[in-house]
Amino acid sequence: MEHSHGLRARLRLLYTGRGGAGRRFRYGLLALDLLSVLWIVLASFLPSRGLVVVVDVVLGAVLMAEFAARHWIRDHPLRSATRPLEVADLLAILTLLLSPLLEHVLGFLRVLRALRLFNSARLAASLREDWRLFRRNEDAMLAGAQLLVFMFVMTGTVYEARALFRPEIENYGDALYVTITALTTTGFGDFTPTDTAGRLLAVFIMLAGVTLFLRLAQALFRPQKLRHPCQACGLQRHEPDAVHCKACGALLNIPNEGV
Repeated sequence: MEHSHGLRARLRLLYTGRGGAGRRFRYGLLALDLLSVLWIVLASFLPSRGLVVVVDVVLGAVLMAEFAARHWIRDHPLRSATRPLEVADLLAILTLLLSPLLEHVLGFLRVLRALRLFNSARLAASLREDWRLFRRNEDAMLAGAQLLVFMFVMTGTVYEARALFRPEIENYGDALYVTITALTTTGFGDFTPTDTAGRLLAVFIMLAGVTLFLRLAQALFRPQKLRHPCQACGLQRHEPDAVHCKACGALLNIPNEGV
């Protein structure tokens, strides 16, 4: 029991601590999330047998262990694990772990793995503290990351719903092409929805794409602000050369690095 408590404390320190070990561990988790997304894309180009199934199962086992550890350290593990995003992540992991049994049935759930990217406030805090470039362009980078995640989820959805389009979509490359033409409302005409369900999916991608592109454009072109909490009123973001808080007038003392 004492050993279990000690392990839990060490894991909690890695997941939430502000030290160097915790930061490196969280960057490693980000790399694992990116690797899982890249594998899901790559696997769509490969026949679902042999080595591909083995990699699916091994990756699923690693992700399941990380999922269990992530919630074991929480004060209320069950409540934490039943949040919508966590349930989505669990479903995505199960489709990898049970790949030999499912044979790509419910394979579309794999795309939910992408929701893990940039989903940790602690990771965002580490990026903010470690990378000056991220601090100065945080809004634009987060908006870009969200756009990429959305594109991946939509690409996976189109890939799994490929029967609704013509001609047949064979891999994630074809699905990405359909997604981009829908997002940008270009519509080259070589991929056409065959029924109402396909047309509704295309409409959803176009509407969501317009919204996200506007958000990304706003993040890129609006005046950049720095994150520096006002000690008096708590306002978080200010102009880089601000001397006083625009909300309450208190002196800010923003470090020279941000001026």
